[in-house]
Amino acid sequence: MSAKSIHILVATGIFPPSVGGPATYSKLLADELPKRGIPVTVVSFDTVRKYPKVIRHIFYIILLFRKTRGVTHIYAQDPVSVGLPALFVSFVTRKKFWIKVVGDFAWEQGVQRYGVKDLLDEFSVKNDTYPLYVKFLKRIQVFVVNRAEFVITPSEYLRKIITNWGVDQKKIFVIYNGFSGISSDIKDKESVRKELKLSGSIVFSAGRLVPWKGFSTLIHLMPDLLTKFPDLHLYIAGEGPQKKELELLVVRLEISEYVTFLGPLSKSLLHKHMKASDLFVLNTAYEGFSHILLESLALGLPIVTTKVGGNPEMIKDHSNGKLVPYNNPRSLSEAIEEMLSHDDLMSLYAKRGKSVVNKFTQENMLENFINFVRKHAVN
Repeated sequence: MSAKSIHILVATGIFPPSVGGPATYSKLLADELPKRGIPVTVVSFDTVRKYPKVIRHIFYIILLFRKTRGVTHIYAQDPVSVGLPALFVSFVTRKKFWIKVVGDFAWEQGVQRYGVKDLLDEFSVKNDTYPLYVKFLKRIQVFVVNRAEFVITPSEYLRKIITNWGVDQKKIFVIYNGFSGISSDIKDKESVRKELKLSGSIVFSAGRLVPWKGFSTLIHLMPDLLTKFPDLHLYIAGEGPQKKELELLVVRLEISEYVTFLGPLSKSLLHKHMKASDLFVLNTAYEGFSHILLESLALGLPIVTTKVGGNPEMIKDHSNGKLVPYNNPRSLSEAIEEMLSHDDLMSLYAKRGKSVVNKFTQENMLENFINFVRKHAVN
């Protein structure tokens, strides 16, 4: 096979106008790879999502079959919803099968719906102590990923997790996701504050409102932090199943005046709120590779986050941010207090952080992916 004959079918769960990492990534491949001589066909699960659960997967398989003519490689964007159908189609049509893994769907479902308490590192090496459905999802993931010719993941941490599944480490490749940049209408901090009518000391956090993001612990710290920083306000952007619980917690702690849930924000408005803030805090149990941390670095926002997942691959403790254990109230509180008490430290970390972003551009990601394709797709 020559480089000119490569044609990739991208099987993705979502695609614009849907919003999310896989949608953005798949759109980028569809737009940019053909300019570099690699045709791309995209088949999105969005097109069949309106149908009942089993029926939608059958229809998706049919769509994949229809689009395989001329295709040399099928590149699935997750191991379950699109990965399993894509694997079946690749087997029948004898197309090469690649997969990208950006997280652990079985673990996420287990934590959200089935009472799983283990963090991902422990979950990835255990098999027999979970509910039947969770074990079923784990087996699907392992089955699909083990049968891929190559596995692409956006961080060394996720490479380790996938290796824990029993997947051959030699076929797992890390290609960091690309950062799309900051909204062009972002002004200086004071101008943005004036536009948004914000003042005082501002701590900002964002993410899906789920237990492993640790928002509850962050909110619990606010009463004590307010005794030291009376003008402090916490803004939280995002949506999720834990929203009502977190809102009730704020009311119970009698800090409604000092905590605001912003809900889902457009990219431009998200960046404005971040630019207006003094400190970004992400008390998370798991991040494969966090785009919100990259955005914070690019905006010159000092960061306190956890030493988990892919976070240490971009945040270096006491260099361009502070890393603390997950859900450790004392460590998290001390880190926030130290940062808010020392403007010079926050400025130093912010300055160093901006230089890190250059490593994670979309152009770098595309170049690394194309080099991977040309090296491994050409026999």
